[in-house]
Amino acid sequence: MKCEASGVPMPSFSWTKDGKLFDPSTDTELNVTKSFGSFAFSTLSKTMDTLKPYQGKYVCYATNELGTAVSKEAILKTDAPPTQQKQKEKAVTAKFDEGSSIVLKCNPPQSSMEPIIHWMDQKMHHIKLSERVVVGKDGNLYFAHLTMDDSRDDYTCNVQYMVTRTILAQEPITLKVSSSNSVVRNRRPQMMRPAEGESSYQALRGQTIELECIVQGLPTPKITWLKKEGELDESRTFKEMFDRRLRLSNISESDSGEYQCIANNTQGNARHTYHLKVEAAPYWKVIPESLIYAPGEMVRLDCEADGTPSPTISWTRNGEEISGTDSRHTVIAKNASLILNTVDFEDTAVYQCRASNKYGTILTNTYVYIIELPPQIITDDRKVYAVTEGQSASLDCETFGSPKPKVIWERGASYLLDDPRLQPLPDGRLQIINVSHDDEGPYTCSVQNSNLSIIAELEVFNRTVILTPPRNQKVQPGNTAIFTCVGLYDTRLRIPQIQWRKNNRKLMESPSDEKYTFDGAEFIIANVEQDDEGVYTCEIISSLDKVEASATLTLCDRPDPPSLLQISDPRHRGISLSWTPGDDHKSAVLEYVIEFEDQDLKERGWEELKRVGGNQEHVVLSLWPYMSYRFRVIAINEVGKSDPSKPSEVHKTPAEAPDNNPKNVRSESIKPNTLLITWEKMDKRHFNGAKFEYKVLWRRSVGSGPKWHERKTTEPPVIVDDVGNFSAFEIKVQAINAIDAGPEPDPVIGYSGEDVPLEAPIGVGVELLNSTMVVVTWAAIEIESVRGHLLGYKIYLRRMGSRGHRQSRRSTEAESTVVEETGPNEKRKIISNLRPYSRYLLSVAVFNNKAEGPHSEPLPFDTTEGVPGPPTSLILDSPSETEMTLHWTPPAHPNGILTGYLLQYQRITESDDGPLQNDEIDNPTITQFTLKGLDRHSQYRFYLRGLTSAGTGEPIMMTGATTLDGVPPSDISLSVGETSVNVSWEAQKRHRNVGFYIHYFKKNGGWKKSERVNSSQSFYQLRGLVPGSDYLLRFFYGNASFWETGIKTEGTEMTEVQASIATQGWFIGVVSALALLLLILLILCFIKRSKGGKYSVKDKEDGPMDSEARPIKEETFGEYRSLESDLEEKRTASQPSLCEDNKMCSEDTLNFNGSSALTTELNLDESLASQISRPSEGPEGFHGLPDNSPLNPVTVAPTTNGMPNAITILD
Repeated sequence: MKCEASGVPMPSFSWTKDGKLFDPSTDTELNVTKSFGSFAFSTLSKTMDTLKPYQGKYVCYATNELGTAVSKEAILKTDAPPTQQKQKEKAVTAKFDEGSSIVLKCNPPQSSMEPIIHWMDQKMHHIKLSERVVVGKDGNLYFAHLTMDDSRDDYTCNVQYMVTRTILAQEPITLKVSSSNSVVRNRRPQMMRPAEGESSYQALRGQTIELECIVQGLPTPKITWLKKEGELDESRTFKEMFDRRLRLSNISESDSGEYQCIANNTQGNARHTYHLKVEAAPYWKVIPESLIYAPGEMVRLDCEADGTPSPTISWTRNGEEISGTDSRHTVIAKNASLILNTVDFEDTAVYQCRASNKYGTILTNTYVYIIELPPQIITDDRKVYAVTEGQSASLDCETFGSPKPKVIWERGASYLLDDPRLQPLPDGRLQIINVSHDDEGPYTCSVQNSNLSIIAELEVFNRTVILTPPRNQKVQPGNTAIFTCVGLYDTRLRIPQIQWRKNNRKLMESPSDEKYTFDGAEFIIANVEQDDEGVYTCEIISSLDKVEASATLTLCDRPDPPSLLQISDPRHRGISLSWTPGDDHKSAVLEYVIEFEDQDLKERGWEELKRVGGNQEHVVLSLWPYMSYRFRVIAINEVGKSDPSKPSEVHKTPAEAPDNNPKNVRSESIKPNTLLITWEKMDKRHFNGAKFEYKVLWRRSVGSGPKWHERKTTEPPVIVDDVGNFSAFEIKVQAINAIDAGPEPDPVIGYSGEDVPLEAPIGVGVELLNSTMVVVTWAAIEIESVRGHLLGYKIYLRRMGSRGHRQSRRSTEAESTVVEETGPNEKRKIISNLRPYSRYLLSVAVFNNKAEGPHSEPLPFDTTEGVPGPPTSLILDSPSETEMTLHWTPPAHPNGILTGYLLQYQRITESDDGPLQNDEIDNPTITQFTLKGLDRHSQYRFYLRGLTSAGTGEPIMMTGATTLDGVPPSDISLSVGETSVNVSWEAQKRHRNVGFYIHYFKKNGGWKKSERVNSSQSFYQLRGLVPGSDYLLRFFYGNASFWETGIKTEGTEMTEVQASIATQGWFIGVVSALALLLLILLILCFIKRSKGGKYSVKDKEDGPMDSEARPIKEETFGEYRSLESDLEEKRTASQPSLCEDNKMCSEDTLNFNGSSALTTELNLDESLASQISRPSEGPEGFHGLPDNSPLNPVTVAPTTNGMPNAITILD
């Protein structure tokens, strides 16, 4: 036994046993252990004889100078551990027939400890349990019915005690099941445990109780649990042992009532009623609070307990009983509250409230401390409380003092008693229920009759809500399930966490097998299996609140195919078809499709015959005669179709006479003097027998008498010749087979073939209604001349051209023909949409099914003049800022004689457009007109119409504005590169295009000018600049500069190479000539010596001078000229010098600065010269060319080897 307590000063301990003082320290059989705040004692010996004297009820008391606290009762009981019986029971052998119900007894030893029963075999394998074989709470093994597989000789009951950690094995039982000679008969369910029809149970509140229902029967019964006058609470109700046990956990008085177990099988049902009465040991409803009081106060200690039966309340002070007359200021109220009137320091003590009934006693200690202390507010000032709207907020104002300080809550200058949502609590807190944004702000808590106060800040945030909750899903095995959970939260808070749970168990992402994937608002379950079924809950957890929504994942699949198709109850053209449904895989069958296969027409395959609801298992089918049927059934659920069932046996229906005759019997005679009778072929399933034929009958409908002509055939049509043109016949077709003929058909009227009409309509006339509409009339045609069905009349109107064209021009205008059809009874027709001022030819013809007849004599007529169509085109041109010239082309359809034009225009404004102004042009040949005095800042809308004597025609409309005078660009921006600069500006849309130039200057380089730049371009690239150089840019329009700026190109500036004698062209030429001359002399000397002669210098000097030794001209001194250069000089000698025209020899182009300059004479061939554009006008000559052009000198940057670099060579 161990007792712990705390107090200042540290308490001392004492004990009672069965209500008497007990001192463990004086007992030599006990070991006592005392430590800081605890007292414990234990027995030295663990034998049963030693333990038995210490059985009883123990109470611990802890005492210091302020009072005594009392513990609850601790009851010590002893029990001997269960043991195996000394004498083993005899081996048990049970013999029963197959289908019987039996019980194998376990008989565990008697003990107060709860055993755990395991039925196992000799290999220590558990006996397989099922709905048929279950273990009862008594440990016995129950068989609802026996099968041959139940025979074995090692049914062993093992009894396990967890407290003593022992397992006791009973003697094995042998069970022999005999096979029944006859068919095992089914039996309705019967109760095995409990046996009676009703039973009663009693339990205490908070306990767990199990109701057991074990039944026998064949087939194995199914169990259903019900509660009368209520429903089972799924959160506290669990079914175990294959529904044979109903476990109710944490029960309360509301669980009292009647429960029923209902067992069902195909033979009937059985039921058992359980009467459950729940009582309760005492439990607290109100516990008195330990507080500090001041002398003179009234102390009320409220103590309330409940139980069944109702408990008795008693009070003790420091463990000693209190009565109503113990002292002048101690009163026990009727509701068991303890009231202390006008307390003083002597009332400081520990008071015990004790509640008792027949099921036990509970006790609570309450500390009352009488002292005087000044008031204090312990809660921090300016504490911030954050809640979401709709929650409850609790603002702290913890005080300390004796007497207890009284606090007042205020908001601003007002008290908070008016709002029922704001409730000051006895401990000083302020509770705000259903917080809204209006409650946000500071609250003041102050102590009454003092200057103490604090401020509490309340912040209200938007609540977290789930906008898109997860939805219930049905998924096929192996597929992927995706749950979506989208929430909305207050952005002032941290991003909330989304937590998913399965059956209230947290789920974590599984990177190894990729089973679960959390992707933002989506939760993905891959490769769904049976274990994945359950309730999935999405929790969105913010720092202040939490919301959740749940959805169910159900594993479903296509249904299994139906089985055991049976044909029964054959009747006239019908049978009954039944089947056994397959497993629906948790998705109910919506419908069944019954299909059939005609054994005589297997090429048609399986065809649908009927559909029935998913709750049906049989159907009555209507069949056709003379067919061989096989049937199959397909089940359909939300997932899809099952595989077809196995086909049924073949069912044949007898032959009968045809039920119907062919439909749509008619004459389709086309050829004259011929009657063609046809009809729709009947489906073979309507033949109803063998040797099926059609009997075709016909006779003239007038004057031929009752005689019918007859012909039999197997398919349409039937053709009868020599019957005359368009003669009426009665025709009918009857179906016949080997059994009999079908019903008598009704005759229909048909006609023999039609011929071309003989005559044209007469009395054709025309009446003008207006310029585009006429009325055509004619006389009715003689019906005999039509020689067929009169379908109507065709009116032909051919336009021959305009009335204004001469005969010679009429042929050039395209002719058009209008064809209008009428009904057979019409004699006039209004024709519209004709062209005004045109010539037409009119003719009328009659038509039947065969063809149309001859046309009537052409009747010419003219349409009157009409208003013209719109001009073909309209172009606007603005010669100045206030003028607009309109150019147009005449109307394509003048519809008369054009007399002029009407020009209308108006100024367009943001609110109301200006008034229309009219200018009438009397001359029809004019095709342009200039308007003056227009507003340069406005847009105009122009309408142009043609005029004839009939009136004003349709307009052509155009919107535009005058063009403003051009100005040079503004807002110029530059983008500088190494050898170029990009110039951009915003082009003015309505301004005329103007040209301007860019002058640019480089130090020691002189001014250069660009080509002409158009202001409408909005972009220009100035090229040929030197990298790393400073330039001054001036923009000129006319002779005036309108913008100036300085730039510096990117890159490093290249310096000129100081020409050395080793790199001079004349030096290289002289050295090369001398080397060549020396080589020639050596060759000649060698030849002379090889011939034995002497080389004569005199002969060489007197001979003609070699071209290689020609004297160098003075004008080319210091330069080396190749043969190609000489030839080029000859070829270009007749051409004028480039320097003469282009002034390339000016100081700006050529650089003669002594010997340090490197001058290169260029001789351009014709192809290069043709690529150079003509120089721009002005004194600058070729300054517009880029610096790297062949016409500009190039400065060569020195390199490490003194040779020009690659860039220079490319330049």
